Amino acid sequence: MELQFTAEQEAFRQRVQHFAETEVRDAIPRMEADGEYSFPAGLVARMGQLGLMGIPVPTELGGAGADFISYIAAIQQLSRVSAAVGVIVSVHTTVATLPIMKHGTKEQREQFVRKLASGQWLGAFALTEPNAGSDAASIRTSAKYEGGCYVLNGTKMFITNAGAAQLYLTFAVTDPERGTRGITAFLVDSGTSGLRIGRKERKMGLHGSNTCELSFDNAHVPEARRLGAEGEGFAIAMGALDGGRIGIAAQALGIAEAALQLLEEGLLKRTAAGSGGGRVRRAAELAELDELSARVEAARLLVYRAAYLYQRGNACTKEASTAKLFASDTAVEASGAAVRLLGREGYSSCYPAQRLFRDAKVTQIYEGTNEIHRIVIGNHLLRS
Repeated sequence: MELQFTAEQEAFRQRVQHFAETEVRDAIPRMEADGEYSFPAGLVARMGQLGLMGIPVPTELGGAGADFISYIAAIQQLSRVSAAVGVIVSVHTTVATLPIMKHGTKEQREQFVRKLASGQWLGAFALTEPNAGSDAASIRTSAKYEGGCYVLNGTKMFITNAGAAQLYLTFAVTDPERGTRGITAFLVDSGTSGLRIGRKERKMGLHGSNTCELSFDNAHVPEARRLGAEGEGFAIAMGALDGGRIGIAAQALGIAEAALQLLEEGLLKRTAAGSGGGRVRRAAELAELDELSARVEAARLLVYRAAYLYQRGNACTKEASTAKLFASDTAVEASGAAVRLLGREGYSSCYPAQRLFRDAKVTQIYEGTNEIHRIVIGNHLLRS
C-alpha cells in the first residue's frame, strides 16, 4: 500500500482544497443562516461544472475519470471547510451513483450515470425507515409487480439530499417471505407519481444538507427502473454502504483536521498574547493537542487503507467500519476539545469551532451507528 499520493492525486487534492477554501467557504453563511439552512444548489451546480459530482466515474459516462482515493481526498478537503457539502457529494457519489455503475444495465448507466456524474442530476439513497435504521433487513416499504410496473408503498426517513435530488436509489420488499433475499432496488426519479417529499428535518448540524422524509403512495416504477434482479437489493445496499462508510470516515477526518488546526492556531495566538494561563495549563493543553494530533494521523491512515482496499476491489467491510468508527470518534473528540479549550472562540456562533462540533456528532450516527460498527468489527474478528 502506498502511504503518499501520486503526483496526479496530489494535484487533484490541491484543486479541491482551493475550491473549498474559496467558493465553499463563501457559501457557509447562507447555509448556516437562522431559519433558512439553505441547500447550496448553486454550489452543487458549480461542482458539477468542475467534475466533482462524478470524480470516480469514467469520462465516457460524463465523470472525471479519477480513482477512488482521489475521490476520498476530495470528500476530506470539502469537509474540512463544510461537512454539509462533503456529505452532499459523498451520498450522491458513493451510495447513489456507484451502485448504478456496478449493477446497472447498459441502458441504465447511459440514462442515469451520465446525468449524475455531470451534476445535471443529484442522487439520494432511500433505505432508512421509521422502524428500520441500522437494521436495514427490517424495511417494510413494499413493491408489488403489476403489469410491467412495480407499485411502491411505504415511508423512508432521514434521507440525505431528499427534496433536491432527481434520483432516489430506493429499496423495497418484493417478497416478504424471503427476508433479506426479498428486498429489491429501484431507480425512482423525483417526478414519479405517488412519490411525496415530506418535511425537511431541522438538524443540530449539517445545515445546508437536506434531510427529508419520503412517502410512496402507489408509486408506479417501470420494470426497466429495477436495479439488478429481484431479491438482490439487500446485497446492493450492503455493497454500497462499504464505500459509503469510507466516504463518511473521510468526512469525519476532514472535520477532525479542521478542529485540530483551529486548536493549534488558537493556542499559538494565546501564547503570543501572553495569556497562556500558566505553565501547568499550557503543559496540559499541549499534551491534549499531541494526543489529538496522533489520533487524527491514525484516522487518516485507517481511512486511506480502507479506500485503497475498496479501490482494488478487495473485501473491506471490517476496514470500512473501523475507519468510520475511529474517524468519527476522533472528529467528536477533536471538535469538542476545540469548543472547550478556545473559550469564546470555541463556544460563540461567530466562530467555526461550534459548527465543527455540531457537524461531527452525526458522523457517529449515520451510515450505521458506531455501536453497530463495533458489532460488525467484532463479528469479523470472531470469524477470522
